[in-house]
Amino acid sequence: MRYLIILIIAIPAAEIGLLLFSGKTIGVWPTILLIILTGVIGAYLAKREGLQTIRKAQEQLRNGQIPGEAVLDGICILIGGILLLTPGFITDISGFLMLFPPTRRLFKFLMINSIRKKIQRGNIKIIK
Repeated sequence: MRYLIILIIAIPAAEIGLLLFSGKTIGVWPTILLIILTGVIGAYLAKREGLQTIRKAQEQLRNGQIPGEAVLDGICILIGGILLLTPGFITDISGFLMLFPPTRRLFKFLMINSIRKKIQRGNIKIIK
């Protein structure tokens, strides 16, 4: 929770600084167009990846499997899409990393390890 508060303060401050630097370096209009372009491309990629993930989950359910990995993919795609719609370059880079399947593996690995640690500490209980 303490890291969340730091992120809520640090990331917007860094985004503002980077946007100001970009506006000064390449100009205000190119910066605005770049932000809009990343938002549009991000929305398209999030939709495409999300639909593929839904199809994969449905296929796994039809085969009687639990779609665990597809759920993690869906969480990453949702967060990545939200980050891409948020104006700023840092959030855009993070969002693109969460949308592309090769780099999404790292985020899924981190989520699984986080969940595993919480289960081991007793913060999450598994009911069978």
